[in-house]
Amino acid sequence: MSFSSAFRKSAIALTALAALTVSAYADTGSVQFKVVKAGWIIGGSGGDGTLTYHGRSYPLSIGGLSAGLVFGASKTWFSGTVSHIHSPGDIAGVYAAAGAGAAAGRTGSGFITLTNEKGAVLQLSGHQVGLIANLDLSGMAISIR
Repeated sequence: MSFSSAFRKSAIALTALAALTVSAYADTGSVQFKVVKAGWIIGGSGGDGTLTYHGRSYPLSIGGLSAGLVFGASKTWFSGTVSHIHSPGDIAGVYAAAGAGAAAGRTGSGFITLTNEKGAVLQLSGHQVGLIANLDLSGMAISIR
């Protein structure tokens, strides 16, 4: 095997490996949104926010349902990151969580991690105001407007 043939094969192999690495690379963006939640046994939530990804802002819509013990109403402001995305559209999807909690008046901050069906991972912190008690299964759907 000549030097040029071996060099050519090595260059092709390295190029293929680099292309595979770049295509598998997932990126991160930042998110901010607010959600209003209200319910009596069955609850609903809705809100809006923004995804910032590669210096551009994308408006988000949030909606969801809760089933279980839900009583009251609250507003929560979330901020954090979304990771494991390849494009802004990867944030869109359904995020599920089971939880329990209560809020009365203005509360401190909390932290939650959620994943959608595309593998996007939301890591959020937030603070809540209102009067609400819940022991429920909740689902949140995020879409880009």
